[in-house]
Amino acid sequence: MEQGTLYVVSTPIGNLSDITLRALEVLKTVDEILCEDTRHSSRLLSHHGVKARTSPYHDHNKERRTPEIVSRLKAGESFAVICDAGTPGVSDEAFFLVRACRREEVPVVSAPGASALLTALVASGLPTDRFAFEGFLPRKTGERRRRLEAVANEERTLVYYCSPYQVRSACEDFAAVFPEVKVVLARELTKLHEEFLIGTGTELLEKLPKEPKGEFVILFHPQGKG
Repeated sequence: MEQGTLYVVSTPIGNLSDITLRALEVLKTVDEILCEDTRHSSRLLSHHGVKARTSPYHDHNKERRTPEIVSRLKAGESFAVICDAGTPGVSDEAFFLVRACRREEVPVVSAPGASALLTALVASGLPTDRFAFEGFLPRKTGERRRRLEAVANEERTLVYYCSPYQVRSACEDFAAVFPEVKVVLARELTKLHEEFLIGTGTELLEKLPKEPKGEFVILFHPQGKG
């Protein structure tokens, strides 16, 4: 029996029109769509007329569900895995499933599309010839400052994700560790209120509201380039 395929499908990060024709084709033809949050994804799927069966696949059930999904893939079913926004597998649980499929020699196909880190990078004005994605900044101030101090000699543009609850304290850390370096904050990417804030950590603290909203991408070049 021919094995099924796991499709890693990128979805919009805000604007529902930012989805590829190929992604829609895959989502409409697979046996099941694995969603980080089925309620969140239902809006996108309904908007584009996708009626495939959905089920949750997230950090809290990945270890339990992965063997079952791999077994069904081996039996010939096809799955698409999506996250709440952007490209699955980038700082989320889809990596766990992809790795399991590769180990079991189950076919994995990527249907590329939107990515918050690339969307922010190419519009930031920072050098794009060499860059590194560093995932989410640590939540605790001490760990965050040690992480920043460790990249002081880095010669690439660095990209981080940050929740709205940590972004002000993160700017305080940038002000302490890199007081003269310009930092870019990108929020609400591709949405109506998309915004890029640029300045030193101290300057950004003056520009940010007391209670920032929206997920943030933080970018900077430790050598002050850009």
